[in-house]
Amino acid sequence: MMEQEQEASPPTSPSSITHRPPSSYMLFLKIMSKRRTWIFLFVLVYAIVLDSSWNSLKSILSWYKHQAQPSSASSGWPALYASVLLGAVFGSLSMVAALAVAVPATLITWITVVVLLAFFGKPKRKLVLEGMKITREIAGVVFKILLKEGNLVAIVCAVLGYFALVRKNSVE
Repeated sequence: MMEQEQEASPPTSPSSITHRPPSSYMLFLKIMSKRRTWIFLFVLVYAIVLDSSWNSLKSILSWYKHQAQPSSASSGWPALYASVLLGAVFGSLSMVAALAVAVPATLITWITVVVLLAFFGKPKRKLVLEGMKITREIAGVVFKILLKEGNLVAIVCAVLGYFALVRKNSVE
């Protein structure tokens, strides 16, 4: 009976064998296709960014406390340096947060434009060229907006930080 089944099955030639990806790769694809995985990665990255920002803020404030001793008659320079550093930390943190929102929105916009161009009958070669041009333009606009918003947050935080540090130092 076993011999009949083996004879009935067609012989497999090397060209008819399909190469399957390794099982570890398939497991990786299965894990990465889950929404929970992406949420975990998103939270993990933001936890790392917030932790490093928090450590930077603590070190800046401890440096300021060391520099602005009540016994020393120092000018407002330590407060200015500390406020600029605080502004830079908050500005970069806001740019990272805005980037997390901007990337999916940019991808959706880009896909929509390319699909509409394809829908209206653009030839494939012209569609590729237009897609590359659109990608450059969208990335440039997003980068300019991120820089502008990050710098605005940095300036506001630096000014507020300066006044808070000077006021705190004058009260002590």
